[in-house]
Amino acid sequence: MAHNRKWQGETSLVFVPYSPCVEDIAIYPVKGMQGHSVRSTVAEECGLLGDRRWMVVDTNGIFLSQRELPGLARLSPCLGEHTLSLTTGSETIHVPFPDAQAVVREVRIWRNTLLVRDGGDQAAQWLSRQLGRAVRLVFQNDPALRRTDVTYAPTQPSVSLADGFPLLITSTASLDDLNQRMATDVPMARFRPNIVVTGCSAWAEDTWRLIRIGACVIRLVKPCARCAVTLVDQKTGEKPTPREPLRTLATFRRGRRGVMFGQNAIVVKSGVICLSDRIELLEIGPVDLDM
Repeated sequence: MAHNRKWQGETSLVFVPYSPCVEDIAIYPVKGMQGHSVRSTVAEECGLLGDRRWMVVDTNGIFLSQRELPGLARLSPCLGEHTLSLTTGSETIHVPFPDAQAVVREVRIWRNTLLVRDGGDQAAQWLSRQLGRAVRLVFQNDPALRRTDVTYAPTQPSVSLADGFPLLITSTASLDDLNQRMATDVPMARFRPNIVVTGCSAWAEDTWRLIRIGACVIRLVKPCARCAVTLVDQKTGEKPTPREPLRTLATFRRGRRGVMFGQNAIVVKSGVICLSDRIELLEIGPVDLDM
């Protein structure tokens, strides 16, 4: 299929034998906790609206994820207009969004150190009891304070509390190919994507460089190296099949920085994205898992 490319004055055709569209849009209000699907949302510079603006940290301000605390997967967050609700089993807590009077904390996420607002003692005590260790809940009130890696995004757009980039894009065809190589299937939730694409061939997203979804323009900047979070069942926090899917991915998707599934991306032009939106390919390039 031909895709008209018209971006920054350029007009050309990108010919591909498929017609991709959006199958799922997922938001993760709290880094490491469960996500939920939405029918439409706004893709902002820092990521999808409401995505990964909250985070759990230890008493030293170091971020925690399912790598250290797989039990985070048992917590279901829900964003309200003024509150974040957290539910596990029959227990729910409602946490007001911290205002300008909230305690400001310095926290560390990978190589970034930034200032965030604390979610309060009640939330910290509740979460500490659920997770079995002393933790605090914090809120990123100003995403502009954190920037993406200049190596992959020279314009250094802002980013939420995601690991490194505002968006993660995967495809159903790539997951199908992976599952055909394993004894037991894994669901897409293991990879915690923001945008899931259907209607393309397996690993086609490796070649995408610039795409348009609705009015939103997105640049895919780097294959996503996968970690132990993919071993965790995203409802129970258990690891039902030790070493999978990483063991199988390593047999055919290994790059210099690890095993790859999905593409990290930045938002070039903000806009609304919806389920079933057609994805226009504006630029494509060669596959490089060592990026």
